[in-house]
Order: sequence, then structure tokens, then C-alpha cells
Amino acid sequence: ESGTGPGQFNIAHNIATDKDGWVYVADRENQRIQVFDRNGKFETQWINMAKPCGLYIDKSGDQRVYVGELGVAIGPNSQAYGLGPRVTIMDIKGNVLAKLGDGPEGIEPGQFTAPHGVSVDSHGDIYVGEVAWTHSRRYANPPDEIRSLQKLVRKG
Repeated sequence: ESGTGPGQFNIAHNIATDKDGWVYVADRENQRIQVFDRNGKFETQWINMAKPCGLYIDKSGDQRVYVGELGVAIGPNSQAYGLGPRVTIMDIKGNVLAKLGDGPEGIEPGQFTAPHGVSVDSHGDIYVGEVAWTHSRRYANPPDEIRSLQKLVRKG
């Protein structure tokens, strides 16, 4: 159902499940992650996200949650603010553990424009897929499209 209330969506952009069957939805334009139990009952929401679009849950170990955020959000006064496109790493309760690429957008290694796809391999290396026509790149002169895949290697 479209809307802003609990269990309603404004562009459900991605979905993931944890090892217990709970469902997590990146509700992009409502700037949140919504969490539902295995029966589809709304349980909670994680707010203050900056247009989340990519979503991945590592079902091993601590079940870390990886959220690709566009970095542009609308505050309570309806003004846009930019935090920089990034991948936020959270625990399964929504507590922020780390942020990757929390700076200005870019196309250099470690910078993001529109992180839409996130995944983690068995070594803990993070893969981020991006597409950026629908975001800021359409306003470039001339308009262009960014498609990229980055691998961020875990050290240690």
C-alpha cells in the first residue's frame, strides 16, 4: 500500500530477509528501512536513512545489514540535504557500525554515486553495483549514465 505510515511504502526499492525469516524493505522515498516479521506483520522502522536503495543481509555470524544510500534526503522542513552517497553497515537491530564512502559523490574507487546493489562474499569483501542515470547524472551537461561495480576488500 502506498503511503507514509507503518507498513506503507513510497518506492519499495529493495528487499532482504534475515536467517530467522524477518523481512527488511528499503522504502526509498520515505527514507527508511521497514522491518516485518516472518508473517508480514510490521515490527519497526529504521529512520534517518538517505534514500536507501541497496539492501543486503549477511546471514552468517552477526547478520550485518548493508544499505546503499543515495545520500540525498529531504528534512522535516522539506529542504534537501546531502550526506554523500554511501554504504552504511548496521547490526540486525539497526545500529550503525560503519559507513563507507560518506563523502562527496564520485566515480573514483571508494566513492559512490548511486549504490543500488550490495553483496558480501565469504571472505567479507563487499561488492557495490551502481547505476546513476535516474539520480544526479541526468543533470550533467551533457547527461551521462554511470554503471559500475566496485569490490571493497576486507583487510586483516
